[in-house]
Amino acid sequence: MSDASRSPAAPESRTPSRQPPACRRRGLLRGATALAVVLALGGGAGALLPAAQAAGPEVGRPAPAFTATDTQGRTVSLDGLRGRTVVLEWTNAECPYVGKHYGADNMQKLQREATAAGVVWLSVISSAPGEQGYADAKEAERLNAERKAAPSAVLLDPEGKLGHLYDARVTPHMFVIGPDGTLRYMGGIDSIPSARAADIDKAEPYFRNALHQVLDGQPVEKAVTRPYGCTVKYAS
Repeated sequence: MSDASRSPAAPESRTPSRQPPACRRRGLLRGATALAVVLALGGGAGALLPAAQAAGPEVGRPAPAFTATDTQGRTVSLDGLRGRTVVLEWTNAECPYVGKHYGADNMQKLQREATAAGVVWLSVISSAPGEQGYADAKEAERLNAERKAAPSAVLLDPEGKLGHLYDARVTPHMFVIGPDGTLRYMGGIDSIPSARAADIDKAEPYFRNALHQVLDGQPVEKAVTRPYGCTVKYAS
């Protein structure tokens, strides 16, 4: 991982073979071709993943259809959102990379900006029960209020079905789906893979740029970028 993402207290591993054994045991990085740089930071494993993935959703093709339940007990389906731009944001409140963007009000600002433009913003919690970042409906609602988060809804995915469908690997991992149901962007929130809030203003805002290009009816210049963050804590 680059110097920008290095924590003084967190040694980094530069090849898949040197990943911490716990990461391998828990299967947190899936896919034989995934090349990841993994480090331990703040109790969560962090990863910088390749921009291109061998399997899973593809930009320019229909986004995988899904039906999920939100914290209000409502059923949310992608088919039912046809005609709207949709954002999927994988989140984990205990992840320092997520904390970077929520602690600095960056994620909330993006949520408010997007929903004001008519975007449906869906935060997704795919942490399994007992794993870091797991939240039931009551806890997810509490976190929203505490952080003044402003998504359209929070989807609960404790079995990881939605996460695996989209090959979501880290938190935050961002996706933008166009009004016609085509996946237009997937990848990182920005270009600096660190947990330091001070880096937000220095980074290229990949996700924000992509969202604005979709809303403006323009091609997305960087439609696939490298996601970084804590690995999604799926069930073992």
